[in-house]
Amino acid sequence: MITIVEQSNLDQFPQLVEDMYRTRARVFSERLGWDVNVVNDLEIDQFDDANPLYLISTDDDMKQFYGSVRLLRTTGPNMLRDVFNCLLDDDEVIESPLIWESSRFSINPDVMQEGENFNKKLVNHITFELLLGLTEVGMKVGIDFIVSVYDARMARIFRSAKCTSTIIGTPQKIGKVKAYAGLFETNQSMIDQLAKAGSIYQSVLSPNTRIAA
Repeated sequence: MITIVEQSNLDQFPQLVEDMYRTRARVFSERLGWDVNVVNDLEIDQFDDANPLYLISTDDDMKQFYGSVRLLRTTGPNMLRDVFNCLLDDDEVIESPLIWESSRFSINPDVMQEGENFNKKLVNHITFELLLGLTEVGMKVGIDFIVSVYDARMARIFRSAKCTSTIIGTPQKIGKVKAYAGLFETNQSMIDQLAKAGSIYQSVLSPNTRIAA
């Protein structure tokens, strides 16, 4: 189940938000070795102050945090424009009320442990749930595309999830990985592709989801 957390209801989900920041620290700092800001085991950056939407995957009782992803408007601060603009060709700008940016896609490492504790089925379900959630939210808020910066690891995940994209700009090596910027459509066709690939045929958003943005 996906819960939408934004500025208007942030104080209603303090534990989920803390779990999200803690998981981001474990994934991006500890596991991937990225140069991110971690304080008190929480990864929080300047874009968390830019009125984002968070999509948080949990169990049905909202007690177990599974994963999350962040959505930012491209008309305001965002990672592609302000951090990864080297991926865009000269004079190329992605700034439109019809395009939002996804970032910080992460899954709780506790469900990704290898060996006896590795639950491939659950990891796959969380991945598809978050991707479907992004598309559903995009359709709810009336945008046409989601843009995202991702590495080869996420590119493989997108391909296996049948989550097709249009590469923009020029992929480049950033740090130790090759990075891409891609546009993903938010429409019923994408919903149908993801639903079939992930065998999820109902809305992944929590009941009575309301988005103030």
